[in-house]
Amino acid sequence: MATTNDLKNGMVLNLDGQLWSVVNFQHVKPGKGGAFVRTTLKNVLSGKVVDKTFNAGTKVDTANVDRRDMTYLYNDGTDYVFMDNDTYDQVGLSPELVGDAAGYMLENSGVQISFHESTPLFVELPVSVEVSIEHTDPGLQGDRSTGGTKPAKLETGAEIQVPLFLNSGEKIKVDTRDGRYLGRVSS
Repeated sequence: MATTNDLKNGMVLNLDGQLWSVVNFQHVKPGKGGAFVRTTLKNVLSGKVVDKTFNAGTKVDTANVDRRDMTYLYNDGTDYVFMDNDTYDQVGLSPELVGDAAGYMLENSGVQISFHESTPLFVELPVSVEVSIEHTDPGLQGDRSTGGTKPAKLETGAEIQVPLFLNSGEKIKVDTRDGRYLGRVSS
């Protein structure tokens, strides 16, 4: 048990038998009336996002979530296979559970997987990854109708927008939270 004063981003709460991850929270102290906490919660299993307001100091039930460092090994056609870095146990996760993270995972790359009572909940990637551009059309000098960007397919299969000067085969840094191009990686 914790109070709303203890909330942190990423904390997992057990509300009405469902697990909710705190995406964002804000303590509000209006001029009149009691203080309250405005939160944005994401259902861990369904991905549904809701806004919920708690009175300040309200007790909330926290879920015991075990975050483990794991290595992504390969996709066997149906599941993504990960290896626990401590025990070397292998775990297969469905594409639904891995979600958008699949677009930024390279074989043998490190991830964190959160478990609740030995049930995998979600995959957390590093904030940025270094990947190669598999294919992108040549950029035309002076083409600014797209804001100076063009689509590029990454070696992981994800498609993002990159600046016009990049070419196929170049290694770039990508933000895994929103798929934003962050810069070139020098070889």
